[in-house]
Order: sequence, then C-alpha cells, then structure tokens
Amino acid sequence: MSAIEALILGLVQGLTEFLPVSSSGHLEIGRQLLGVETTDNLTFTVAVHGATVLSTIVVFRKDIAQLIMGLLAFKWNQETQYTAKIAVSMIPIAIVGVFFKDYVEALFSTERILLLVGFMLLITASLLAFTFYAKTKDKDISFKDAFIIGIAQTIAVLPGISRSGSTIATGLLLGNKRESVARFSFLMVLIPILGENVLSLLKNDFTSADSIGIIPISIGFIGAFISGLLACRAMIQLVKRGKLIYFAIYCALAGFIAIAFSW
Repeated sequence: MSAIEALILGLVQGLTEFLPVSSSGHLEIGRQLLGVETTDNLTFTVAVHGATVLSTIVVFRKDIAQLIMGLLAFKWNQETQYTAKIAVSMIPIAIVGVFFKDYVEALFSTERILLLVGFMLLITASLLAFTFYAKTKDKDISFKDAFIIGIAQTIAVLPGISRSGSTIATGLLLGNKRESVARFSFLMVLIPILGENVLSLLKNDFTSADSIGIIPISIGFIGAFISGLLACRAMIQLVKRGKLIYFAIYCALAGFIAIAFSW
C-alpha cells in the first residue's frame, strides 16, 4: 500500500465513520477501486479505527469528563443513568460479537461483496429518508430506546449499513430530541470499537505491520483522525438541522453504482 492509498483510505474511514453513508461499505468500494487489501493487515485496521475513536473523544471530551465525574460520585444520578443506557445499548452488539462474529466476518470475504454493499446502502438510504417524516418530541432517550438503538447498531455490522445512520435514524423515529440522539449515537460506539480492536490484537498476530510500513500507517491514522474530527462536528449540526435526506439520496446513488459495478 502506498502513502497516497493509505491517505485515501484513512480519509474515507474518518468521513464515513460519522457521516451516515457506511464506513465499511465505502472502504470495501475503495479497496475494489484501488485494488488494495487492508483487512488482512491488523495494524492498519486498528490504526484507522483508533483514529476515529480518538476524534470522538476530542469532540465529546467535556461530555465524557462529566460522565466520569458523575460515575465517581457513586450515586444514581443523571450521569450514571446515561452511562447505564449506553451499557444497555451495547447488549445486542455484544451478543453478536460473541456468538456470530465468524458469520459476520464471512460476509466481508464473499466474492459478491460489492453487490451486498450496494443493496445495504439502499437500505441505509431508506432509513435516512424515513427521518424526513419523523416527528421528534421533547424527550430524552429511555432505557427501552437505548436497547432498540443498540439493535440498530448491531444490524449495521453488515457492510453498507451505516452505523451512525441507522442509530440516529432509529433514535429520531422513536421521537427523541435530535441533539440527544446525535450525542448518544457517537458516545455509544466508543467501547464497542475499542473492545473490537483489543480482541483483534489479542487474537491475531501483530507482527504483520511490516507488510505495509510505518509511514502509510501513520498517514492513514492522521487522515482518519482529521477527517473524523471534521465529520463528527459536521454531523452533529446536520442532525440538529434535519438535513439527513441529502445523505439518503447519496446512499441510494452509491448503492445503485455499487450494484452496477458488481455486474
């Protein structure tokens, strides 16, 4: 992998992790167009995902600090309840990660991956389009809502289903406030991504880093971090303004293009 290819894939990862267009789907499309293989190199995968986690922490640093301080009070306060809701949202993805991880990984190795990505992007487009008609209420996310949003996050393990798109769309369709949904969607993903990376490091051989090299990996990390930082902040504003319909149109076009290229 060259430095330019690493930069492109890093930028794609950072942008599509937060924008509701599916990072996994776009990375697969990018791999096909560039003719590079990244999924076999653990270091690059961990680096770009770690960069997006870091960008989330930077954007929500005050919120995270407030949650930690609330937890340290050892009371059933607002911060503790919010953290508990995040824990509830992780139950579905934890079940899939423990019992169905091999089946999910098999989807990414199918020969018709572009066809799968194309159809899943169309589903993402449909979810985002529905939010155009969603009527939000002046209510915060409940424990029941948190679990349902967690199910939406679990479905997003499929390549082409946007994690942020599915969770934000689900939260809005449940009638939650736009700002609350955006905040919850981004904070709930921190532990699953970190956990997945740690498990990958423990399960696989880390010595394969030399196959790509430190410079491309570093460039990919920086690209993913900067683009993720910008995309995360932009997405918060877009959700507040209800501008997701434009991403629905984009995902529909990208889905049809991916299907066409698969044939």
